[in-house]
Amino acid sequence: MTDAGAPASRSARPLRTLTALWMGMVCLLFLAFSLDGWFLRTYQSKLLFATMRPELFYAVLTLHGIGMVGLWMAASLAAGNYLLARYVRPPRWASWLALAGTVAGFVVLVEATTEGLFGAGWYFLYPLPMFSQGIWPTWATGGFFASLATLCAVWLIWALATLWAILRQYPLPRALAWPQLAGRSAPAVPPLVLISTVALLLGVAGFLDAFAVFTFYLLQWRVHGFVADALLMKNLTFFFTQMTAYATMYLGVGVVYELLPAFAARSWKTTRVVALAWNAALALALVSYLNHLYMDVVQPHALQVAGQVVSYLSAVPAATVSIFDGLLLVYGARMRWTIASSFLFLGLMGWAVGGVGAVIDSTIAANAVLHNTLWVPAHFHTYYLMGVVLMLLGFASHLGLELSGRAESRLVRRLVLPFFLVGGYGFVLTLFWAGAHSIPRRYAVYPDELARGAFYARFDVVLIGVLLLGIVLFLGETGRHYVTAAVRGLRHRGRS
Repeated sequence: MTDAGAPASRSARPLRTLTALWMGMVCLLFLAFSLDGWFLRTYQSKLLFATMRPELFYAVLTLHGIGMVGLWMAASLAAGNYLLARYVRPPRWASWLALAGTVAGFVVLVEATTEGLFGAGWYFLYPLPMFSQGIWPTWATGGFFASLATLCAVWLIWALATLWAILRQYPLPRALAWPQLAGRSAPAVPPLVLISTVALLLGVAGFLDAFAVFTFYLLQWRVHGFVADALLMKNLTFFFTQMTAYATMYLGVGVVYELLPAFAARSWKTTRVVALAWNAALALALVSYLNHLYMDVVQPHALQVAGQVVSYLSAVPAATVSIFDGLLLVYGARMRWTIASSFLFLGLMGWAVGGVGAVIDSTIAANAVLHNTLWVPAHFHTYYLMGVVLMLLGFASHLGLELSGRAESRLVRRLVLPFFLVGGYGFVLTLFWAGAHSIPRRYAVYPDELARGAFYARFDVVLIGVLLLGIVLFLGETGRHYVTAAVRGLRHRGRS
């Protein structure tokens, strides 16, 4: 499909059961965390839950944010490992370790937020976790950071093990397609390997940075008189969250590069332009987090300028090249449209739309107005929910069909896509509109001066409901294939 020199003996079959477990867990938790999101907008709408404590809103907000970002980080690694097995041998032990650690980390996270009411947000900006003023107990803060440390540790091990598997087959210069950049005639590395290498390098950098953040929190928590530098903590925290987001999105795009060509009966190769785009993306991503710190006026001015310039530049290489390549791949092709191929293609579109919203917000003049309004979760949800989530749900659907050997329901396909598009884009467009009209984010209860915030939230209650119907339909259809494959496997083992 992508590399004529890929070893034919490589097989993803040993990873099928493990990857199916990952995708099953991911789909079920996606529904649960989506219900958390519906709860948040319903609370803000004042239609229901008005008698509940506002502290619960912020705790669920924290669970929803960390849960979703962590869930799709793990899903992208699982999908990437499965597809990389066509070219390299990713170790299964690392994936099993990550599965156990992810479950343990999520259990502790749920306990810290729902029982402990830890509500510092998924960004947990310093010094809020340390000074809760009695809203949540000390054990909830400890549980939250223990959860994050567990998740980051197992994902770091998983990412390093996967990266090592790639480098054993493709030395780093070749994995990053440097021979193509130099114009040499060496065999082209598969696009999935190139993109995965870029994503894993960013992920490793982010996870290592996370442990620096945790160390500073632990020192302030346990060492009398130690006070961390607030600006340093904010830089470190946003670097961690941004690298995690980039790694997730890029691994999702790698899935599209690997799977979508099969539906179009065409190839997607690592050309010199593709190699240049992804190497540029690697370099620019390491600096682009600076656009989150425009309001920190003590940040050196040069870094503020760099934040805007790099944010503009980072939208060009990977995103633009991938989007145009994707359009050219589909244009004029006899596409085999399934839920999987539709989600893969629409995921590229969501990545583009969300990216435009992000570039607007990264403009200093616009950020002065849009900062901390609903515009921020609008663009984030667009390139996550309507971008990488669709890409990885497309993978989950494709895997289910591959495992079961059955055809999918045409009726479900015709219903799922409208529900996702109407519900998903209706939801994020309402957030964009509210953000453009200066409705702030993170308010549990909007005051009378911001009554329009509750009005906009009521639209989202309905639209998220439409999206949830699509999610349930998708889970029913995809789950049917996973159950069929599981029953078939049990019967086969019983006979043997």
